[in-house]
Amino acid sequence: MVIGLFPELDAPGGVQRVGRHLAAVLTEFASSRGWECRLLSLNDSRELHRMALGGREFVFTGCDRQKVRFAATAVRAARRKAQLVLAGHPNLGPVVQAMRVVAPRMKSIICTHGIEVWEPLGALRRRALRQANLVLAPSRDTAEQVASQQEVTRERIRVLPWALDPQFESLLAAGAPPLPPGDFPSGRVILAVGRWLATERYKGMDTLVTALPRLLRDWPELHLVLAGSGEDRAWLEDLADKNGVERHVHFLSGLSNAELGACYAACEIFALPSRGEGFGMVYLEAMACGKPVIGGAHGGAPEIIQDGVTGYLVPHGDPIQLATAIHTLLADPAHAKEMGVRGRQTVDHEYRFQGFAKALKKILRDQCES
Repeated sequence: MVIGLFPELDAPGGVQRVGRHLAAVLTEFASSRGWECRLLSLNDSRELHRMALGGREFVFTGCDRQKVRFAATAVRAARRKAQLVLAGHPNLGPVVQAMRVVAPRMKSIICTHGIEVWEPLGALRRRALRQANLVLAPSRDTAEQVASQQEVTRERIRVLPWALDPQFESLLAAGAPPLPPGDFPSGRVILAVGRWLATERYKGMDTLVTALPRLLRDWPELHLVLAGSGEDRAWLEDLADKNGVERHVHFLSGLSNAELGACYAACEIFALPSRGEGFGMVYLEAMACGKPVIGGAHGGAPEIIQDGVTGYLVPHGDPIQLATAIHTLLADPAHAKEMGVRGRQTVDHEYRFQGFAKALKKILRDQCES
């Protein structure tokens, strides 16, 4: 048996999307060996869920946010001669430790994502990371943070970049994208995608709003579309009003995958000047759609965006430099298009799901056979 532990799978969000990728590959790996695969989700509803990802089907059990039930179920599964457990988030590390008490020979892998490991974790979670057989990180920057902040030996850390979602790949392969939502503005559009939360203001959507007045002097038809959801929308709306750009800032929420794909296709520039992206799945999606990308010169973004080649990197919280980067792309559409083409080529060569699945299966195989 192999076991997968996840905070949540049936919900939007980057961690959840990566969890589905891991769950699908883990199921496929177990099936190829004739083993059982048990997948548990802490926050999903208490029932058996069935999902499909790029033709790969997997089944998982939700525990309805009941931590004791989740841990007890995981420990019972470990007793059944489990070969390996993969935890999709460092917060689940203590459960892995409990499982190893009853299954000391079981190998363990814990996945990290980014900002959650940029500061020292609590004692239990940090100990779980240090004692895991392997810790996965999606970027070299996150791997370095795991080593320095959590004091995990570098020999136990492996960089495994996340991949473009297979469902997003299917949307691109389908040909002409559907029309964007009816409230998507006409004209030249900058797109940003992410949750509107006070805890995630590090993504820099406020900086996009404050940079807009400088750009409207030359491009009065320019619009900023913020796609996402969250209770911080009112704060962003107030910021747009204070900067006199409320007519040029548009909030789109509740979008389907197809509608979001249409927004990527319809925009001219994608920008998320974040300081806290351990990787940045939205950058991959925009690049796959052939768009030039502006990201923060921090975290894992510089490992995805080639500054001056596929887009630009700017310091977080600097509206002047952000406006300069956007101005450069708006003033030279041919150059921006070339950047988008190179970005699409980068995704095709380095971030397809098939390559991610192959690399993860090798990691799983090495752990089970070591």
